[in-house]
Amino acid sequence: MSATVAWAMLFGVVLGVGLWSLVSLAPRLSRPSLAERTAPYLVDVSAGARQYLSKRSSDPLPVFGVLLSPVARVAIDILDGILGGTEQIERRLAQSRSTLSVEHFRSQQLVYGVVGLTIGAAVVAASSPTITMPMATQLAIPIVLGAVGIMSRDLVLRRAARRRIARIDSELPTVLEFLTLSLSAGETVLDGLRRVARVSTGELAREFAVVVTEVNSGVGLVAALESRAAALALPAFTRCVEQMTGALERGTPLSDVLRAQAQDSREDTKRALLEAAGKKEVTMLVPLVFLILPTTVLFAVWPGIVVLQTGF
Repeated sequence: MSATVAWAMLFGVVLGVGLWSLVSLAPRLSRPSLAERTAPYLVDVSAGARQYLSKRSSDPLPVFGVLLSPVARVAIDILDGILGGTEQIERRLAQSRSTLSVEHFRSQQLVYGVVGLTIGAAVVAASSPTITMPMATQLAIPIVLGAVGIMSRDLVLRRAARRRIARIDSELPTVLEFLTLSLSAGETVLDGLRRVARVSTGELAREFAVVVTEVNSGVGLVAALESRAAALALPAFTRCVEQMTGALERGTPLSDVLRAQAQDSREDTKRALLEAAGKKEVTMLVPLVFLILPTTVLFAVWPGIVVLQTGF
């Protein structure tokens, strides 16, 4: 395959996607489906409805899905069998507050891999007229770039989950103290959670909003809290939920429990900072040894060298 044919294929695919995007913007002549009519009314209680409404109107994936669904299904199964870790992906999707399912995430990984494979093939086709490469190298470049594309999607999800969990961990003491004030004022646990979800704007407040929504839809308060704790898998939040559920079942004062949990969370934060400082101790020595110390030695030795060179 020559470079001209490779570029023609690449630009042809880009042109096809652009034309399909323009065609999809035209108004539809058929009647809306049942899912389209009911999705706006189920946004608060259905993740599928939120995912359906979040789709863009110029989405070419349905057409590609109809044409390539058998091959894509087999490729997703193979990718899932090779990588595995379905439970970890579900946990990371919940931790990052993503509306994607595991299957949709695998399909995105497949798309990233195909894009990397295409870029690698284009690089090989473009460099073949000028650079002579062995056949093994020509095959390895697209494969490596495809694997990099697949891994990059997983790294993006892992980074988003880690950042959000860190924000929830930092917000936990303040939110618990605010919830303690609400309970001390005479409100119930559900009213306190509803107030926190309404007034606060952090990630933990969004999780409490999910708990309130589930309770309003008929789920028990203890079951909703345990579901959120299992989804986030944050040790501090899990301990807090266990203490709250235990206090609700035994009838013990919940405000004292939450106040103690907030204090424990702050102590855990201080301990984590001290551990991070201990791990960064060697890194902190780098500017001291390679920047400050040579500069100090230079200022101490340079005047003597100057005096010796001038002969005084």
